[in-house]
Amino acid sequence: MRSRVVISGIDTSKLPTLTHEEGMALLKKAQSGDKKAHEAFVTANLRLVLSIVQRFYGRKQSADDIFQVGCVGLIKAMKNFNTAYDLRFSTYAVPMIVGEIRRFLRDSSALRVSRSLRDTAYKALQVRHDLETTGDKEATNEEIAACMALPVREVTYALDAISDPVSLYDPVYHDGDETVMVMDQIADDKYDADRWTRSVAVSEALDKLPDRERRILMLRFYEGKTQMEVSEEIGISQAQVSRLEKSAIKELNKLIS
Repeated sequence: MRSRVVISGIDTSKLPTLTHEEGMALLKKAQSGDKKAHEAFVTANLRLVLSIVQRFYGRKQSADDIFQVGCVGLIKAMKNFNTAYDLRFSTYAVPMIVGEIRRFLRDSSALRVSRSLRDTAYKALQVRHDLETTGDKEATNEEIAACMALPVREVTYALDAISDPVSLYDPVYHDGDETVMVMDQIADDKYDADRWTRSVAVSEALDKLPDRERRILMLRFYEGKTQMEVSEEIGISQAQVSRLEKSAIKELNKLIS
């Protein structure tokens, strides 16, 4: 028996469920302009949106508002999803829905951070990522500041100004149907951001990784957690997280190359 949850006037226990094949057939019709198919596919995936919204309970914004924003992310995922790939729609849609909600929460925050300060924070995150990928410990603000040729207090202030953890793969804003990630805002010839953030093949490759390695990458790059936070959640040392992360990224690159 399905549990009954009502949000935005919707009783989730009455929502329909679709098999993968049924969902893909309906989505193809929706993408070709069939309004009834579009409405039916959205309705069938509202439970997915609700499951994500529950992660953001306790914020000052109402659950209904967050739910509506999540639906916007769902519709964008529907429009951009390529049915030619042998990929579950939910695997593709979840990061887009989460990104849409996070953008809404940041934009509606009472604390506004200047663009220049956010740029400094984003660059610091890039440097931190590079240092932690090549090293065996979490990068300090002193090390980050040295690489950026900036005073330590300036780097510390910029990072502290960001209220929520920010991942290099978090959406910064949406321009029409195009999602712009933090990584897209940072020029780095050594890192192919498009290969990571725009290719559906990444989602497919993630599913082929061992459970622990996949979980580490999801926590690090989708939830924006530090290696230390990941080590505490998984129950292994930070050095082990670093080694597994590097190994997983190497394997992921092989799978999508």
